[in-house]
Amino acid sequence: MAEAKPGPKLSGGSDGTLGDFARLGVLTVSDRASAGVYADESGPAILGFFDEAVASRWEAEYVIVPDERSQIEAAIIDMVDERGCCLVVTTGGTGPAPRDVTPEATEAVCERMMPGYGEQMRAISLKYVPTAVLSRQTAGIRGKAFVINLPGKPKSIRETLDEVFRSIPYCVDLIGGPYIETRTDVVNAFRPPKDRRA
Repeated sequence: MAEAKPGPKLSGGSDGTLGDFARLGVLTVSDRASAGVYADESGPAILGFFDEAVASRWEAEYVIVPDERSQIEAAIIDMVDERGCCLVVTTGGTGPAPRDVTPEATEAVCERMMPGYGEQMRAISLKYVPTAVLSRQTAGIRGKAFVINLPGKPKSIRETLDEVFRSIPYCVDLIGGPYIETRTDVVNAFRPPKDRRA
């Protein structure tokens, strides 16, 4: 009999750092994964990145919803407003197909958009696949939380996070969230010298 695979880690980091505790949200958008047709691999890929890259203590909220705009919006609102996530990372639903509505849901619940992230993510993915131009990934701010849409494939998630995460902790700082410290051998997060904790 095959052994059951362990579930993704939903917490990590250490109190012995300069960083603050952070609650992080992971939202997988997929009709089939939400229906149990197959196991979600994208959400666990994001959680695995957090486990490797985030040095300060963190806990994650992990949710899977179908490609329904109202459910995506409700999940982001719940993660930020009720569960206190300072960062929500979505995966899936960013292409041009009729049911790809994650960007619209994100824009509907964010007060301000951060278009530079979508531009950077497409530029990263274009190094690997020409179809990256079809992606409509975006990012925005809701209250003191940063929300960002990632691709749906684990390999693309990692390629994207390795580069875009360098600026995310400082963005969270600027909007009033906790100080997220990274493991510099994995992701060397950028902060101006005056904003770094000694």
